[in-house]
Amino acid sequence: MNSFRLLISNVPHSKGEKLTRAAMESGCRGGTVLMGRGLARTNLAAVLGLGETPRDIIMMLVGVREKKSVLQAIVKAASKEKKGFGEVFSIDAASVLKAGNLMESSQENGEKTMDQTKPQNEMITVIVNKGYADDVMAAARKAGAGGGTVLNARGTARETDERFFGMHIVPEKEMLIMVVSAEKKEAVMNAIRELKCLSQLGMGIAYSSEVEDFSSLGKAAKK
Repeated sequence: MNSFRLLISNVPHSKGEKLTRAAMESGCRGGTVLMGRGLARTNLAAVLGLGETPRDIIMMLVGVREKKSVLQAIVKAASKEKKGFGEVFSIDAASVLKAGNLMESSQENGEKTMDQTKPQNEMITVIVNKGYADDVMAAARKAGAGGGTVLNARGTARETDERFFGMHIVPEKEMLIMVVSAEKKEAVMNAIRELKCLSQLGMGIAYSSEVEDFSSLGKAAKK
């Protein structure tokens, strides 16, 4: 049985198709490109209105056998772009529903399990009511995070749930994605937890995922 990984690339807007084509030529079946906005890496830049740019988030599901060649193709496709062009990494996909069949991910021979090696980076995902992602990013920066990318989203709660749970349901959401070093994860999560705007029930949720195969994209890209 094959093991699966979700490859996530973060690049400037309109560049996502270029990476997707390269990935498909190397064995990937396809992917999904989402448009987001990149946030400034420092609070000062955010206050000055600098550093916010449109971004493409590309998500591609690949088998572990194809993962190395697909990653190499993505890095090569971006090798002539400017330094700091973007990033690519993978996270584990434990279960995959494909063509009506649910397949559990398994470890391939030679593949390290999570308890055998400590992750160097973590992806923190925060889903909040629309308008609060910038506040979350500001708190995360103070705790050691760099920049992040915001995607527009919508909640799926029903209007009747508001009366049942006694909380205000806001359908429009923002999803903030950040990659931080593993040693900074707890500090960033604690900073988010202490935000007053998230103190009420139903205002947001945050979770982290272990990151594998992290690579910077662009000239002089380094793992």
